[in-house]
Amino acid sequence: MPPTDPPDSIAVIELRQYTLRPGRRDELIELFDREFVETQEEAGMSVLGQFRDLDDPDRFVWLRGFRDMAARRRALAAFYDGPVWAEYGPRANATMLDSDDVLLLRPLADKNGFALSPSARPRTGAPAPDRFVSATVWSFPPGRSDGAALIRDGLLPLLHTTGPAPLAALTTETAPNTFPRLPVRSGENVAAILTSYPDESTYRQHVADVLAHPVARDEILPGIERERTTAPRTLRLAPTGRSLLR
Repeated sequence: MPPTDPPDSIAVIELRQYTLRPGRRDELIELFDREFVETQEEAGMSVLGQFRDLDDPDRFVWLRGFRDMAARRRALAAFYDGPVWAEYGPRANATMLDSDDVLLLRPLADKNGFALSPSARPRTGAPAPDRFVSATVWSFPPGRSDGAALIRDGLLPLLHTTGPAPLAALTTETAPNTFPRLPVRSGENVAAILTSYPDESTYRQHVADVLAHPVARDEILPGIERERTTAPRTLRLAPTGRSLLR
C-alpha cells in the first residue's frame, strides 16, 4: 500500500543529482517513472519530484523524503534489497556515470517542508507539465547557522510578498548517514529554496523584483553574501510527467 503519512511527516529529504551517460536521460526517466515511484513509496518513502536539468542534457535531478533518519534506513534497505531494484536496478545504473551528488536535508523550519499528496500524482505516461522549477542552494561555513537564519527570517518572507510562495525551504540534516551504501555529501552546511513558476520568464521577473526591493538590496542579500562560502547555485528544472513537485 502507498504511504498514508500526512505531508508534514517528511522531516528528511534527499536532493539527488545524477550525471548520466550521454543521451540516456529520457531512458532513465521512462524507467524511473514507470518502475521506481510507487515501489519506493510502498517501501516507506515519498518520491517528491523528478526533473530534467535545463542546463545539462545529461543530468537528472530528483528528491525523496522520509519521516526520520531511522525510517530512511528501513525504507532504503527494503527497496534496495527488494525485487524491484534487483530486476530494474542494473538497467538504471547502466545509464549513470555518477549518482553520489546527494544533499541530505531537512525543513528549514516546521512550516517550510513539503505539502504533497501521492494521490495527486499523474498516471504513468502522463506528459511533462509546462512548468519551471528553480532550486537555489547557498553554502555556508560548517557549524554556523547565521546564513540559514538570514534566509529563513529575511529572504523567505520577502519571496512570499514578491512572487509565488516557495515549495519548500531546506537546510542540511546533520545526522550521520544511516544507509552508507548510498553516499551523501559530507561536511555540508547549506540552505535551499525550491519554487515553482508557470514559465522561466515569470521566474526571472520574480528574481528581478527581489533584487530591486530595497530591503533585499540593502540588508538581506548583503548579509547572506557575507556569510556564504561560494556563490549560490540555481538549478533550472523541468518536471517530468509524474513529478509531484511542479
